[in-house]
Amino acid sequence: MNRQPHADTRESIVANAIGEVVGELRLVDVADYIAFIRLEHFACLSDLVESAAELYFLPGTLKLGHGGEAHVDWGGCPRIVLDLELRPRGATIYFQLTLMEDEASVVVNYVSFDKPHEDPQRNTDLLQAAIDKARIRRTAAVATTR
Repeated sequence: MNRQPHADTRESIVANAIGEVVGELRLVDVADYIAFIRLEHFACLSDLVESAAELYFLPGTLKLGHGGEAHVDWGGCPRIVLDLELRPRGATIYFQLTLMEDEASVVVNYVSFDKPHEDPQRNTDLLQAAIDKARIRRTAAVATTR
């Protein structure tokens, strides 16, 4: 499959958007991921993803897709691959998140727009704007002392 010129930019947008969620997902023990995947307890995986996302995205924006894979052998570190869907209003991004010992990566498989434009760059801009709108804005609490 030939990669489109805009694919790298879209992967960067998705990776940057879910960076904090990845940090939350890393709080889960890798053995739990392996067990849930091997025993096909995908509802448990879905709960983990939704719980990690709820601090950063509007409800239903980031969720588990078709499941995941656990790559574990005697000679290396485990590698967990989760099929995820990012669904900001106006777009759906199907991608895989790979979690390894010291790094994480994102591979975007497909992006669907509700109202696509003919220009791929405008669609990429739309994607960024949609994700920005789906993020939960946190305001710093203002402390007053008397």
